[in-house]
Amino acid sequence: MNSPSIDGIKAAEKLLKGVVTHTPLQHNLNLSEKYEANIYLKREDLQLVRSYKLRGAYKKMASLNAETLQKGVICASANHAQGVAWACHKMETKGSIFMPTTTPAQKIKQVRFFGGKWIEIKLVGDSFDDASKAAEAYTQETGGTFIHPFNDTLVIEGQGTIGLEVLKDASFDIDYLIFAMGGGGLASGLATVFKQLSPATKLIGVEPAGAASMKKSIEANKVIVLPEMDKFVDGAAVAQVGDITFEICKKHLSDIIVVPEGKVCSLILDLYSEEAIVAEPAGALSVASLEDLRDEIKGKKVVCILGGGNNDILRMEQIRERSLLYEGLKHYFIIRFAQRAGAMKEFLNEVLSPTDDIVFFEYSKKTARERGPAMVGIIIKKRGL
Repeated sequence: MNSPSIDGIKAAEKLLKGVVTHTPLQHNLNLSEKYEANIYLKREDLQLVRSYKLRGAYKKMASLNAETLQKGVICASANHAQGVAWACHKMETKGSIFMPTTTPAQKIKQVRFFGGKWIEIKLVGDSFDDASKAAEAYTQETGGTFIHPFNDTLVIEGQGTIGLEVLKDASFDIDYLIFAMGGGGLASGLATVFKQLSPATKLIGVEPAGAASMKKSIEANKVIVLPEMDKFVDGAAVAQVGDITFEICKKHLSDIIVVPEGKVCSLILDLYSEEAIVAEPAGALSVASLEDLRDEIKGKKVVCILGGGNNDILRMEQIRERSLLYEGLKHYFIIRFAQRAGAMKEFLNEVLSPTDDIVFFEYSKKTARERGPAMVGIIIKKRGL
């Protein structure tokens, strides 16, 4: 398969005009002051399907002739699925959408909304890779066309149109471009644009710590398969990157940063409370990496791709929990209380501070024992106290 090209990306830009939203590039005052740099957010969370994935999906599907489209298209993923579903509706093409059973309910609902009667959803496996294998098998069975979420030249060129928009909207030289990485489709598209049109810009990919498949592949100098991974950052949790994307990222990226999932959760909460931005975990990865780059980006002009906003409100309690644990503000203890009157009162008066908040307590008194275990969850005001 041919490598993506700047000409292909420019052709994709013309094709997508009137189809996708030219999302804004916004200077962020809070982040700029915090990191003593000029921080800009490319707001792909404001895209039609709340994710940049529509760009690549539509570019790929638009390349198929009517006879091929009549056989239907198949895809696997969550955000990519929304893009394919939207394109199916617009092109009046049947689509089969495979998603992991762990996909947040909000994303499943959005896929149904965007695809309407033109799509069928199939929930398979626990990860993107499980769903992808099932989708590829179904493709062989039906003769339809598989729309890969990242390892496809046309998909990569569609995602690369974000880079053209950023360069058109930026009235300054961009020192750093930071973006999330899953399978590497967005990274490859951006790298193709910037290495041609802004070669001095440093390109920084960001992966979740529990699914750093591209970083580990580049370190091994070959595509590897993660034996296990944390699926929390579902939009970027990929066990195996593509061979096309691997070669491009290995050649052109300046660095890959790995961010703990708990840190991503803290950033999601900050964006919501301080900026009124609803970011999904994968969408927040780029901004979550800024702390690691603090010294390097000081005084620089930095663009972060905020890739998606498909976050389920029902998931916020889980996000808060992981944030508190990461920040060292929530702790769980197993405490063996002496089984006598007053033991609990001593714990409250002598161990806890006035600002500690007990948020979980589970205890069952045992007979004929001197001590009984209790599970206690505590939120503290400051780390280390």
